[in-house]
Amino acid sequence: MTKHTITPPSAAILGDAHTCGCGARLDGRMAAELHAAETGQCTVCLGSAEEQVAPGLDRGCTACAATGRRREQMVWQLAHAEAEQVITVSVVREVVAGFDGPFHLSEIADAVRDGLGLPAGRLPVGPRVRDVLLGLQAAGEITMLSAPDELLDGADVVLYRDPRWQRAGTLGSGL
Repeated sequence: MTKHTITPPSAAILGDAHTCGCGARLDGRMAAELHAAETGQCTVCLGSAEEQVAPGLDRGCTACAATGRRREQMVWQLAHAEAEQVITVSVVREVVAGFDGPFHLSEIADAVRDGLGLPAGRLPVGPRVRDVLLGLQAAGEITMLSAPDELLDGADVVLYRDPRWQRAGTLGSGL
């Protein structure tokens, strides 16, 4: 059985290519992703099960649930698509309306999960709720109150573990 381990180029030098344990030379990211798909590996992490969030910060690949496998990636992508259909902006907006003061992402995600009767682990509720909350923030409906938990790569990349927001109309009353 051939082992397929795709390795990215060691430096971003023109002409460098991804390589695979099977001996394939893969010119460019697109060729590496195609080879990964053909060999049953995740096309995001190329089978490594890790993704680089920022220089020097790796974490388990969120596209394949840190398995490195294509099947899990497809299941996860379908779950994200289903979450978008079930967890709508209006559902999250309704839950947020029930909070007079500040609220954490985890509180809203738990309330949405409970309100929709979703078992834990059934859908990626937290990531979907986070995306909707960021959209509400961009629209000016809510305001983030949290400072970043971690600065990565200076102030250019920041990490929030469980951010806190507040509805824009209640800002004066909850602090």
